[in-house]
Parts: sequence; structure tokens; C-alpha cells
Amino acid sequence: MTDSELMAFSEDVGLALKAQGATVTTAESCTGGWIAKVLTDISGSSAWFERGFVTYSNEAKSQMIGVREETLLNHGAVSEPVVVEMAIGALRAARATYALSVSGIAGPDGGSKEKPVGTVWFGLACANGQGFTYQECFPGDREAVRRQATAYALQLLWQQFLQNT
Repeated sequence: MTDSELMAFSEDVGLALKAQGATVTTAESCTGGWIAKVLTDISGSSAWFERGFVTYSNEAKSQMIGVREETLLNHGAVSEPVVVEMAIGALRAARATYALSVSGIAGPDGGSKEKPVGTVWFGLACANGQGFTYQECFPGDREAVRRQATAYALQLLWQQFLQNT
């Protein structure tokens, strides 16, 4: 997705959130705040974007949004259980309607046979108790992985909670 496509899609997401009277928060690791950035690039986003948590380190994940150290030790930061706890923790801390979480390996280092570079986990949580997780492995360099993860996260929010608004 190009910058202009990402901006247009972010605007659609914002309009749908506004139509619902809903708010969103983000808990980001490998995207480094890029999801929050593209959402807040939209004029008027303060009406529906609550806050973003950039929880790059394990310590930040625990301190800021309550990811349990036990979960991080047992599963690693790039895992389904961690993005679940990230999304739920961000949702609670922000008191938002929806939360998006993302944790992955953008590269060029850090990959393994089990979790190659490009592996990204996504979590979504809703104040009504619904939640979803997804895992993708994106091709390309660090920027390409991060851009794809940002676009994918917004698409998940749209598909799971907003498209019928």
C-alpha cells in the first residue's frame, strides 16, 4: 500500500469509527507507532483515536499494558499469547472501544527457523469481549515488513469491526 493509499484507508477507518461513536487504541512493537501515526495523520482523529502504546521492549509491554512476564518468557514477544495480552491491556488502559496490537520480526536480524524475519502477530480486542488473532509472514526488507504490517492491522480492524458501519 502506498502512502496515499494508506492515508485514504486511514480516513475510511476514522469515518467508520466516528459513525459508530467508537474509539481505537494501539499497542505496537515492530511497527514502532506507525499505525498510530497513520491514524493521527487524519484531521479530527482526536474524536476517535484514544492513544497509542509503543511497547518495543518486553519491559515496556509489561509495565505499560500489563503483559505478564511469564507469557513473554514462555512464548516470546512475537507470539499469539503476547498479542492477546497486548490488545487486552491496551483496551483496558485506554478504555477504548477497540484495540489493535502487533508484534513481529521486521529484520534484517532477529529471525529464526520457527519465527523467520517477516513474522508478525496481530491481536484485536473489543470492549464487548470479542477478540481475534492473526499471524502473517511478510516479504521484503525492514520498511516493507513494517509498512505491510501497518496496512494489514488497519485492514483487520476494518474487516472485523468496521466494514458494516
